[in-house]
Amino acid sequence: MSQPQIPPPNPLVVHALLQPEKPAVIDDRPGGTATVWTFAELNRQVNRLARVLRDLGIRPGDKLVVCGQNSPAVVRAMHARAKVGATLVPLNYRFTPEEAAYVVDNSDATIVYADAEHAGLFERVRSDIPKVRHVVIFDGPPRSDQLDGDRMLATASDAEPPAEDYSAHPVSMLYTSGTTGRPKGAVRQATDPAALMALLQHMGHVPDDVYISTGPLYHSGPGGYLGVAHFLSNTAVLQRRFDPEDWLRLVATYRVSMTFAAPTPIRMVLNLPAAVKARYDRSSMRRMIANAAPWPFALKEAYLQDFPEDSLWEVYGSTELGVDTVLAPQDQRRKPGSCGKPAPGVEIKLFDENDREVTEPYHPGELYLRSVQNFQTYYKAQDKFDSGRRGDFLTVGDIAYRDEEGYYFICDRKNDMIISGGMNVYPAEIEAVLEHHPRIVMAAAFGIPSEQWGESVHAVVVPRPAGAPPLSAADVIAFAHEHLAGYKVPRSVTFADELPHTGSGKILRRVLREPFWQGHRTRVS
Repeated sequence: MSQPQIPPPNPLVVHALLQPEKPAVIDDRPGGTATVWTFAELNRQVNRLARVLRDLGIRPGDKLVVCGQNSPAVVRAMHARAKVGATLVPLNYRFTPEEAAYVVDNSDATIVYADAEHAGLFERVRSDIPKVRHVVIFDGPPRSDQLDGDRMLATASDAEPPAEDYSAHPVSMLYTSGTTGRPKGAVRQATDPAALMALLQHMGHVPDDVYISTGPLYHSGPGGYLGVAHFLSNTAVLQRRFDPEDWLRLVATYRVSMTFAAPTPIRMVLNLPAAVKARYDRSSMRRMIANAAPWPFALKEAYLQDFPEDSLWEVYGSTELGVDTVLAPQDQRRKPGSCGKPAPGVEIKLFDENDREVTEPYHPGELYLRSVQNFQTYYKAQDKFDSGRRGDFLTVGDIAYRDEEGYYFICDRKNDMIISGGMNVYPAEIEAVLEHHPRIVMAAAFGIPSEQWGESVHAVVVPRPAGAPPLSAADVIAFAHEHLAGYKVPRSVTFADELPHTGSGKILRRVLREPFWQGHRTRVS
């Protein structure tokens, strides 16, 4: 007779029992009174939401869309999904209605949990998301046909729901754009605790760290590291909207020791006047984890002038494959341009264009890796998953090389992806929108150097023959704004009579892009 499965202990429940009065979440907005939830209070809040979700009919394996700027309520939802066995689908609140509706409908979500600031968005797209049974609004009043989450939570029990084993169900599905131009849901099971602890010990994380969210929690990096913080019983400081001076205020006030950051927000912090920076103590920072986009070496040097020398770490990874390499503080100046050595438990292989494994140093190849952190599949797109694998080794299409000491260097973008301000932007999606313009025959989008954003989106457009009013760059940008989230909109546009193509008809973005990058980075060939 089979024995009943005993669910693994929920870290939040353990922390609520062992250190109930330790702050778990701090939401300290400028000009207001800080909201502080201890681990005991956070667990009670999570229990209430879990019971509300169960009463609404959510079942293990159902998709729960969460949409909202950083807040305790979003953290509550991230934890509540574990107590009902749901799959968390974080939604980018910057999406246009068209983009948001696609992700919600494609995910087959049954419940949307959104803050009141975005209630109007879901009112607009309600008819386009027919599989959603309930839209629940928090931190404010709902619109028509939406449920008042605050009122439901106020009357819900905070008793611990029955502990069940939900390990067979995915924990999250983060949408990442693909070369087809449509976002794909990367399905993930629970992180292996032993593998996670090996990485955290390698990087020196400790239970008394204080984490700050330097970016939106819907992003795999800031959201994933919030999960890490609460796994270790760290206090998490939330910043609803990024502001560089206020970020420094929070770091100084709460003695923040750890964060995960794209280059753009840190560049904004470092560019503050010296007199402003001098007002805030930064000595508590022990682990600044550089990721989301490559940090230029000049940015690293500027960071090390303002923050502790031994605080800068860098990790290379992706939504699909997790943390894959780590560059420690002592190697930042010694190995400029490197993303480090394989993280604990990660195996890396490189393959050249002839499908042969690359074993020599300084020879580039497509990077494949094997790890228990790898995602399981793309939702409803198994073919896309299968096309990026060699047995147990997976790739997201990055080209890399290693040096004689085994340090890796990424030397090309995955599938022409643009990384602007730490956000992934894919050319095919932009091109598909622009080519719906009645006066555009064809378009190519790619990233060009940007001091502020790392890369900015540039479009080359082939207009229709003369006869219509002349098409201007402003016309193209205005059209894109109607159909794309702001960070995907081209910031510059040029015009051409034709675009370069391969023999099979694919646009040669590399040919269009190279003139803009001359003198900005060296490619390995």
